[in-house]
Amino acid sequence: ENKGGNSLQELKRRGRMERTREEREEELSGKLKTLCGINKVFVDLSLKYFVFSHPESPERVTAIMEELERQDLLPLCIRVEPREATEEELLLAHMKHYVDLIKSTQTMTLAELQTLSNKYDSIYLHPVRTRLSVKTQLQLFEQLVSPVLLYGSVGVGGKLILCSIVIFCLLIMYRYRDSRNRYFVTKKVFVVLIVDWDVHHGQGIQYRFQEDPSVLYFSVHRYEQGSFWPHLPESDSHFVGSGPAEGRNINLPWNQTGMTDADYIAAFQQVLLPVAYEFQPQLVLVSAGFDAAVGDLKMCRGNLQELESPFHFSSSNFPLPPFRAEGSPSAEGRAISTSTSQKNTMKPNLAPSVATTTGLVYDERMMEHSNLWDRHHPEQPQRIFKIFSKHQQLGLVDRCQRIPVRLATEEELSLCHSMQHIEQMKATAAMKPRELHKLGDEFVSIYLNQQSFQCAQLAAGSCLNALDQILCGQVTNAVAIVRPPGHHAERDYPCGFCLFNTAALAARYAKKASHDPSMRILILDWDVHHGNGTQHMFEDDDSVLYISLHRYDNGAFFPSSEDAAPDKVGVAKGAGFNVNVAWSGGRMGDSDYLAAFHRVVMPIATEFNPSLVLVSAGFDAARGDPLGGYNVTPEGYAHLTHMLMSLAGGRVSDCPSLCLPLQSTLYVVDPLSWCPHLDAVKPLPSSGIDVFRPCQDCGSEAENWICLTCYQVFCGRYVNEHMVNHGVVSEHPLVLSFCDLSAWCYQCEAYVHNQILFEAKNAAHCAKFGEEIPPWS
Repeated sequence: ENKGGNSLQELKRRGRMERTREEREEELSGKLKTLCGINKVFVDLSLKYFVFSHPESPERVTAIMEELERQDLLPLCIRVEPREATEEELLLAHMKHYVDLIKSTQTMTLAELQTLSNKYDSIYLHPVRTRLSVKTQLQLFEQLVSPVLLYGSVGVGGKLILCSIVIFCLLIMYRYRDSRNRYFVTKKVFVVLIVDWDVHHGQGIQYRFQEDPSVLYFSVHRYEQGSFWPHLPESDSHFVGSGPAEGRNINLPWNQTGMTDADYIAAFQQVLLPVAYEFQPQLVLVSAGFDAAVGDLKMCRGNLQELESPFHFSSSNFPLPPFRAEGSPSAEGRAISTSTSQKNTMKPNLAPSVATTTGLVYDERMMEHSNLWDRHHPEQPQRIFKIFSKHQQLGLVDRCQRIPVRLATEEELSLCHSMQHIEQMKATAAMKPRELHKLGDEFVSIYLNQQSFQCAQLAAGSCLNALDQILCGQVTNAVAIVRPPGHHAERDYPCGFCLFNTAALAARYAKKASHDPSMRILILDWDVHHGNGTQHMFEDDDSVLYISLHRYDNGAFFPSSEDAAPDKVGVAKGAGFNVNVAWSGGRMGDSDYLAAFHRVVMPIATEFNPSLVLVSAGFDAARGDPLGGYNVTPEGYAHLTHMLMSLAGGRVSDCPSLCLPLQSTLYVVDPLSWCPHLDAVKPLPSSGIDVFRPCQDCGSEAENWICLTCYQVFCGRYVNEHMVNHGVVSEHPLVLSFCDLSAWCYQCEAYVHNQILFEAKNAAHCAKFGEEIPPWS
């Protein structure tokens, strides 16, 4: 009765969780629909604030408007009507006597304005339009913190950052961003990041917030040991804030001229983004001065690439323009960068203008590839159906352009695979079940049925069709929901659930379709297992950069090969173009993957400058996956994807390598919190648990489990099935995996996660990683 009661409580708990999930999905779906197409703002201010022939002139605003009109972006914007700021709002950032002084300029003659201007450094005055600029930005950002707008940009007459409390500074009337920062503190937006990339240091903002822990100020600027304006020692790097805000002020001062895109990108990847992710701001304000750009008359010798428009929109709908910078960071840039110091002399393949649509390819016929002998195999046919259904529930399918599927031809498959392998897989369509089972046993972790070859052809052909649409400009990027997966498949044989290597085929196909054998392609593989097949196919090719982030465990984790080690960097001319981020300790999560992207993936990928990005998008590093044992969240994957979108003009194709059941996003796998066989778990033996013990029957070290009743060790069902046989003979139901420390109950046919298992899991974790797991809660 007690067990029955626990079971009823468990059912009620699951019901509450399911209702909570549904509510979250409905909320997300509603937000997606609300935000669609409402994500940019431009405010047109009066152009009366100027002095003839002065570099800060109305053309600075009109040029932006003209470019927005040329790119037909204005219809996508929401217009915010300007109004004057109140005195109360101005006093959020400025002293009253200062506001009164500026207010008095409205009635001054031109001679009086000239006299007052001459008292200060690089200032001219006009009797109107200053309070208007401040309040307009406050209006804009008040809407940004509401659910209506995602992004905002403002064209104003008057620059944005350089002002102290008691003096006028370069071309400034009011410290706009300082004002609206104070404004939002009163509106209960407590954590704000200010990014200032104006070539001059924003000392006014720094002074105001240097003791405020709720504001992180980051400035990258020209300094030249203090000889560049505003000539202040406070602009140097050792000024980091004070009191409770110590560490919340970051100055990155350049002490040499000629800084380029590579230097600024290194600064963002190596300093700003890691700190910003840890800070977790609720609002980001950009002091977007573009006087470090190529061609700026005031700020000579800066070499940042000039954008097509200073307010070029980049979002999920608008990919970044192709990156045209050549070379690696300068000596100063390399001082903050972990990327290679070798010059990149390769010319980029510029992507043509493309549509702003995401493609989607899916066909439920790929579910026909199934395991005839093990219905609990982790590579389940239902997974792609559930992925597609989730896209439908969130309204994403309607926002994508559907791409038709097709079968890959044998000629296309031969781009990466031998004809012997292709013919062997083709022959499975006519084999009997016994023959299929025998053939599958010849390989590592492979099952086959009569539909497997056609499903593998569909998976590969669908990815190639998606790639065609990207290359011809019909879609910006694409997602292929396909199976069987691909990145373990080698040239001559299948491996690890994979029959043909879809990502490798897509790369070779892209080169052939573009008629450019030297076309540079990045394959990013974040599946928790190393993509041995993909690495081997391109390890001597310097036109394909393969980066894999995977669990390694010193070679003990599948595919259990030293080829997955970090010192395997490619061979011959491909040396340096194979990057393995191989983890051997702990349960990696979002922070680890983000750090790897900031410190390794993005610096190398940016310098490589690919024309196309292919993602082997296995999600078995996700929290709750039964095989991966890692803790990456759906939000974490979203951030990684967003960073990749800055490459190759946004031409990114997701080619799933091993999308195993994903609890955190698809709720396919849900470990039982209780099962009726937990009383079979016996106390640990005095010798503890040795996670490196081989199988007692066959001596295999590939994938072993320990019985939690008698503590004998045998290999898993995908090796020689000795633990399965032990469970049948002994009727001991619960076993623990040495690979991912998950517990499986043979009688419940389910994973189990319960406090009774904590002692055994903790002992195995200590033996494997040298540290305890967090206490049970």
